[in-house]
Amino acid sequence: MSWGDRLRGWFDAPASVDETRWVVLDVETSGLDAQRDQLLAIAAIAVQVDWPARRLSITPGDSFELVLRQSEVASARDNILLHGIGLQRQREGEPMPDGLRAFARFVGSSPLLAFHAPFDQAMIGRFVLEHLGAALPNRWVDIEQLCAVTHEKVRARALDEWLAHFSIVCANRHQAAADTLAECELLLRIWPQMAGQCTCWRDVEKLAAQQRWIARA
Repeated sequence: MSWGDRLRGWFDAPASVDETRWVVLDVETSGLDAQRDQLLAIAAIAVQVDWPARRLSITPGDSFELVLRQSEVASARDNILLHGIGLQRQREGEPMPDGLRAFARFVGSSPLLAFHAPFDQAMIGRFVLEHLGAALPNRWVDIEQLCAVTHEKVRARALDEWLAHFSIVCANRHQAAADTLAECELLLRIWPQMAGQCTCWRDVEKLAAQQRWIARA
């Protein structure tokens, strides 16, 4: 059975969610157009959720990071200065199909969380479909939506604004691994408000969905 067949079978089966292991992730790309630009790198860190104890913990040992090989130059000089992935690293990265298979194995049935998740979801989804022949079935939630709905009075939208609000220091912004760790710490800061309203993953999805009804200046 091919990897695409396995993914399609997984996708067709009733969606199962690992409610106790979430995966926070970030991507580096050659630009901000999810339909045209290239996927350069993925970093991800798992967090463990103890629902009975209402406890969330980062598990750095359960993490994933790789640079994906580019068949041609994917980044302009200014873009390289931003994410720090030079031309040599792009040429020597993991072959796209192998890297994406490894990522799919890492995430398993965990739900996926990212700051401004629709971009990451579209970017990863586009390349997984192209190279593996099927979509990942994982559920996604936008951390920014969770921040907004749990802290309605905070006038922040960008990741830097939320990090500043909670005094979270990210020494290497725009590098996937560092950004992912900062997003995990951000999730920890808003967890007390989340835990007061959520008893399962479905509640987290419902909480994030409430953000669309919040009037934001």
